[in-house]
Amino acid sequence: MMNLTFDEFCKAEFTLYENNPVLKNPFNSFVVADPSLLTPDKSHDGKYHLFCHTFYGVYRYDSENGIDFRRVKRILPRAMRPNINYINGKYYLFYERTQTLLKNALSVVGGKWKSEIFVTESDDLENWSKPKLVIGKTRPFEADEHGQSISNPFLLEKEDGYRLYYSCGQTFIKDCGFCEPTHISFAESRNADNGYVSRTEPIISPDKDIEYLNLCSGCLKVYKLADCYIGLQNGIYMKDGKSHSAIMLLKSDDGENFEFVKPFLEPQMCGDNEWMAQFVYASHLVFYNGALRLYFNARNVADMLRGRECIGFYEAKIR
Repeated sequence: MMNLTFDEFCKAEFTLYENNPVLKNPFNSFVVADPSLLTPDKSHDGKYHLFCHTFYGVYRYDSENGIDFRRVKRILPRAMRPNINYINGKYYLFYERTQTLLKNALSVVGGKWKSEIFVTESDDLENWSKPKLVIGKTRPFEADEHGQSISNPFLLEKEDGYRLYYSCGQTFIKDCGFCEPTHISFAESRNADNGYVSRTEPIISPDKDIEYLNLCSGCLKVYKLADCYIGLQNGIYMKDGKSHSAIMLLKSDDGENFEFVKPFLEPQMCGDNEWMAQFVYASHLVFYNGALRLYFNARNVADMLRGRECIGFYEAKIR
């Protein structure tokens, strides 16, 4: 839980880091995306550790200040959209496990996509256990004409167990040339690494009458504040004949039923830099040393070949 009230969070004055992005697409990958972080108080070595994915899998970076990141190693191939957690002295890395690179490529030209959520565990961030399936397809809305997609895991600890939010289904975004997640749901278990049972219906689905949700749902990250839950969701929407993504602030009393509050971070030009001009995507909010930081990835343009995704952050000093 973050020791902040909803009112305190809403009054925080966030600004974009002036030297964004802090991670650019590396080694011939068009994307570096979906950041998930450990702050120094949640790591055994007192460093920031950032997990993200490229075309080649999930990687770990580390940093002394949360700004200057050093690539350490690849953790997993056939992996994307990681979520790192530190629970009772052990690290749990949830991620979307995909098909082989060839099958993924074929899904763009008519093949079927298939992904599920797996978890791997570690005591030191260096040695990882054999990955195991956590959430596979159990509900009709998790598959469609494009295949089966279960993605964007995000773990929330509860008093009586764990809730794992995830995205599912696929909506083809024409100007991008690829799919984005259609729905958002969650599964619950008494254990962190097994036994999850999914809801029978999504908690968020696209709505053509909602400005920031008229194409599909993107992903959702949920945080417990002192007096409520908040959600940070990047809905995908059509505006002025182009697709876009922006991060929305949602509020909930139970972490299940959310209401829209306001746009939290929208696409924009950063001076002459267009790195976040059309899409602001998946994020991870951390609170450490008197500062809130929202790490996120963004994309300059929709086109599959010209588009590049990088990682930056949005920060507010609290005290």
